[in-house]
Amino acid sequence: MLNWFKKGSKTEEDSLLKVIEQFKKSGDFIDFQNPQSPTHYWISYFGSLVDAEIIHRDILPYLNKSSFKKIEDLKAALPIENIVVTSDLGQIQQMMLTGSVLIRLNIADKQGLLVRAEMNKAREVTIPEEEFSVVGPKESFVESLTTNLNLIRKRLPIPELEIKEFKIGNLSKTRVAVVYISGIANEENINTALQRVGDIQFHQILDSSYIAQMIQDNDNSPFPQLIDTERPDRAAGVLAEGSIVILVDGSPHALIGPTTLVKFFSALEDYFVNWQLASVLRILRLIAVTFSILVTPIYVAILNYHYELIPKDLMATLVSSRSLIPLPPFFEALILELTIELLREAGARLPTKVGQTIGIVGGIVIGTASVEAGLTSNVLLIIVALAALASFTTPVYKMSNTIRMIRFPFLVMAELWGLVGIAIAFIFLMGHLLRLTSFGRPYLEPIYPPRIEDLKDAFVRLPFKMQPKRPVELQSPETIKFSEKAAKQKKDIDE
Repeated sequence: MLNWFKKGSKTEEDSLLKVIEQFKKSGDFIDFQNPQSPTHYWISYFGSLVDAEIIHRDILPYLNKSSFKKIEDLKAALPIENIVVTSDLGQIQQMMLTGSVLIRLNIADKQGLLVRAEMNKAREVTIPEEEFSVVGPKESFVESLTTNLNLIRKRLPIPELEIKEFKIGNLSKTRVAVVYISGIANEENINTALQRVGDIQFHQILDSSYIAQMIQDNDNSPFPQLIDTERPDRAAGVLAEGSIVILVDGSPHALIGPTTLVKFFSALEDYFVNWQLASVLRILRLIAVTFSILVTPIYVAILNYHYELIPKDLMATLVSSRSLIPLPPFFEALILELTIELLREAGARLPTKVGQTIGIVGGIVIGTASVEAGLTSNVLLIIVALAALASFTTPVYKMSNTIRMIRFPFLVMAELWGLVGIAIAFIFLMGHLLRLTSFGRPYLEPIYPPRIEDLKDAFVRLPFKMQPKRPVELQSPETIKFSEKAAKQKKDIDE
């Protein structure tokens, strides 16, 4: 906080006037006196932060109606809650900068009356854009923290749902809320989240992604260690399991932790369909991600070092496809991969309709032209296109970015040492994942450490009645969700 006075040089009343004078340097600051009212008062506020309707409806009519000699009498007359009377310069400055109106009965008063009248301009709740589902709720988080907390509270109307708020950022003073259910969330997880969020020292926080980068366990890992979601139903669901949710004012995304790798391939829609279909979709996503990472490196490795593995019937097709290609397989694959990434980036940065057109037309034109020009083969073009398509099956956007990035080290290792190089890259990848944690919890759970109970909702999703316990990796003190025996009883009313 700025210090507006020096000891021994200014009195407290002079300091308050200096605060007002400093605020007057801003064009949106309003400070005026109304000598015609029964009470001569001074009112000061930032027009860009304050709702003018509240001032004209709930403040000015009462100031102009009666005469007040004490600030406490004025406080009792105003029909507004949470009115503060204070002489604390820091509190006055902070409240005015967040949408409060300062009222003084005399210009040299040592204290003022602060009335909250902030302007709340927020986007309406709409459907999710990144985590859209055909079935299930259609609400998503917005940029207002108060609205987001309301979306969670109406799904979990219990007193055990606790919210701890922080103000982070020396300049932005951004509200950050840590949400959990007392008695279900592990105390160690709660303390870890509160301590890490509370220890953040930064000048401004613009989005939840800032918080995620500052509180994750390993800053040097390409893998996200907190799930980023825009769905309040998903946030409420993980809270009931024992996870911690972090919300940031101004961000339409919530952070979920601790988490594991397999949860990034689990879509919320998996719980809205029958368990057989959900299990098939999860396995399909895992196969697609593996295919996306390995298929191009395997193509390069086989053509460079292991061509004896190619079936005779396929060999003729590959030879004819590459007969006029002047580039080695590695550079051929690298050009196509970079082209796909350029199209993705261009489509993401352009307006929606233009981006879609660029992605479709650009992919067709560049792909066709590169084959006709003899720069790439038909087979590799199909392989790279399928790999790009498979990477989009990841439900969490940040994980799909990671999948796109780790393809390139595998491609380089395949060029250097063939399939042995791919195996070495895989060993390094697994070693990194084995060391990785989220809020101190194993990232590869339930694979390592192996936990049979958590496998019921990992690679496949078994029926709800077979999942009576909360995930072991969350270490919830309340492990039982419901009675397994009661869930298996299926008696009709007429039996």
